[in-house]
Amino acid sequence: MKISYNWLKQFINLDWEAEKAGELLTDLGLEVEGIETFQSIKGGLEGVIVGQVLNCEKHPNADKLKITKVDLGKGDPVQIVCGAPNVAAGQKVPVATIGTKLYDQEGKEWTIKKGKIRGEESHGMICAEDELGLGASHEGIMVLDADIAVGTKASEIFDVENDSIFEIGLTPNRADAMSHWGTARDLKAGLLQKDINLELITPSVSSFRVENRLNKIDIEVKNSELAPRYCGLTISNIKVKESPNWLKYRLQAIGITPKNNVVDVTNYVLHELGQPLHAFDAHEIEGEKIEVKTVEAGTKFTTLDEVERELHEDDLMICDANKPLCIAGVFGGLNSGVTERTTSIFLESAYFNPVSIRKTAKRHGLNTDASFRFERGIDPNITEYALKRAALLIQELAGGNISSEIIDLYPKKIEDFQVFLSFENATKLIGEEIPQDTIKRILTSLEIKINSVTETAIGLTIPAYRNDVQRESDVIEEILRVYGYNNIGFTQKLNASISNIDKFSDHKIQNTIANQLIGQGFNEMMANSLTSPEYINLSEQLKPEHNVQMLNPLSNDLAVMRQSMLFSVLEAISYNINRRRADLKLFEFGKTYHHYGEERVENKHLSITISGNKTSESWNTEQKTSDFFYIKGIVSNVLNRLGIERLKTSPIKNDMFSEGISLSIGKTKLVDFGVIKKSVLKHFSITQEVLYADFNWDNILEYSKYTKIKYKDIPKFPEVRRDFALLLNDSITFEEVYTIAKQTEKNLLKNINLFDVYQGENLPEGKKSYAVSFTLLDENKTLTDKQIDKIMNKLQHNFENKLDAELR
Repeated sequence: MKISYNWLKQFINLDWEAEKAGELLTDLGLEVEGIETFQSIKGGLEGVIVGQVLNCEKHPNADKLKITKVDLGKGDPVQIVCGAPNVAAGQKVPVATIGTKLYDQEGKEWTIKKGKIRGEESHGMICAEDELGLGASHEGIMVLDADIAVGTKASEIFDVENDSIFEIGLTPNRADAMSHWGTARDLKAGLLQKDINLELITPSVSSFRVENRLNKIDIEVKNSELAPRYCGLTISNIKVKESPNWLKYRLQAIGITPKNNVVDVTNYVLHELGQPLHAFDAHEIEGEKIEVKTVEAGTKFTTLDEVERELHEDDLMICDANKPLCIAGVFGGLNSGVTERTTSIFLESAYFNPVSIRKTAKRHGLNTDASFRFERGIDPNITEYALKRAALLIQELAGGNISSEIIDLYPKKIEDFQVFLSFENATKLIGEEIPQDTIKRILTSLEIKINSVTETAIGLTIPAYRNDVQRESDVIEEILRVYGYNNIGFTQKLNASISNIDKFSDHKIQNTIANQLIGQGFNEMMANSLTSPEYINLSEQLKPEHNVQMLNPLSNDLAVMRQSMLFSVLEAISYNINRRRADLKLFEFGKTYHHYGEERVENKHLSITISGNKTSESWNTEQKTSDFFYIKGIVSNVLNRLGIERLKTSPIKNDMFSEGISLSIGKTKLVDFGVIKKSVLKHFSITQEVLYADFNWDNILEYSKYTKIKYKDIPKFPEVRRDFALLLNDSITFEEVYTIAKQTEKNLLKNINLFDVYQGENLPEGKKSYAVSFTLLDENKTLTDKQIDKIMNKLQHNFENKLDAELR
């Protein structure tokens, strides 16, 4: 939210620097994220002064140029070459001196320099109004009033607004501060806490008068639950035109483009008081009647942005006797808005149901200044006051007569909130006792009425516009933010308690594995659990009926809860690759969500993803692309760390993998891992291979509870390694070699490792070579050559007989 400091000072006459005021606003909870400088004329006409043309002669080398001598009030006159057809001796003109920075229509900066034009020196520029940002005309130079003194700064004679703009990161609960008036209310309370008592100045509407009743438009609210309060009046004989500079500058300062004097007034009052308004062309209202109601589902309606929208049956509409005119509280209609031809208007000011407006705005993908305020809850008691304020401004700027009484339909008043505050509870929650008189002063400064006071508590009435303050804790928060968080003392003693955590607690196991993966070069990611419903089309195993739908989605891409962790990961990979980060190792602990009939189910998962090279590029490290066996090792390390063994291996059945393995215990699946299909990757514009592991973390946690830590002493005696180069048939797997070796020697054979595989030249067709190492160890004595040879001979014999192997 943007707040103009000049505008703010119309409500509270504060002479502080903008930075100091911004610090106080931040302390009050209205965090000032930045302060920008606004100038109604870019550059502020710095360096532009009034000069007098002493003489004007034709340029000797150009027919359309003239050489002038200009008195700038600084000594000798300067020579300036000018191409304007209307330049003449004796004129007072604006002159941009050497070094002055000017800006073109696109805002691009350029600097006035000393130069030569067709061989003649020029020491500045006599300016047209568009070159200074004072208008659009470029027909000739500006000719100023002859009474202006030579040397006067142009910024002193033209209306230049210099302002500081606060960019406030407003939290959604502070609907009361979504205006300059609301911000000023908080500022006043904060200043009072510093013993600076300034008056809060509010615009007067005492001059409001109904001048005639010749243009009455009846109002009927058919759904008072969606429109608890609705006000309106008509203004006739207006003239729609450009707004005056002061109004345009106010709007431009906070990023709003001026349109015309009527629309600009409604925008001005919205940002001034926080009350959205809407002006209808009264001649477009058929039947001289306004109806506030819902319409049939599927009704077509074209909004101001010229988009035809299909209305929902719950959308509240402002209609005339025959047709919809406006989506209530959200967006106006194309054919009922104010144009240059408008001569009379119907002016609306209302309080709409926040939930209804929020749903309608989200449903149509519209986010307007009006809906932003209505959906958070505005002040229901300012409606008529804001209407009068806007009507008086429109009369001031567009003329006309107020030609109807104010019709105010408010059948059931929205009551203020009653809260009982205990001083003891305030002290407990704040952590420090604040004097009761200070508490009363803070509450009064926030327009909270004190009804009753006892020694221990206080009864309060909270104004209806503070819809975020309805409980005792809310009141205490208000007291604390005005009192100042920085004013709460803290002790030098640090209290801590040692928790007794079971070693099998979920978060402890999760932290153990997270630390292990980080140590292996992985980065933890956290993705949104909301995702696009389109992703389920990438897998036949994901069903639309299992989606957990959001009732009020932020967008179509965040409309359902995820059924799989994979798509969030692929989004992250695509994002990183597009930013030249292609070597990725990521893991995420998260949940998937499914809807089975009447039941909604959450499942915990750990996803591990690898893509690109194993290590970063380096002069002393060979680049190796991550492969299936690399992720297999990572998966094995995780399971080994948790002591989960005796796993059953089976081919993967997940159709998002091109190849992979499932690991399970009995019928309980623990993890799927492998290579993601290229067709899935293509949907995310990923061209490099992606390796992915999906752990069912609920099952992992269950089985990790039954694991036991085993340890033994380091052997005192040396181990022995022997290698075989085995010539085998192509169909033989290493698993078969491993099984036969283990069956041959169970006691002394400690490790079997495949360290090389060769197929190609110098080998018979259909054959391959396995280089296998065998590690032997006797934990009680040193092995002898005789023992070793006996075991190796036995291994060779069994390989030859059972696998038809040959030693190379």
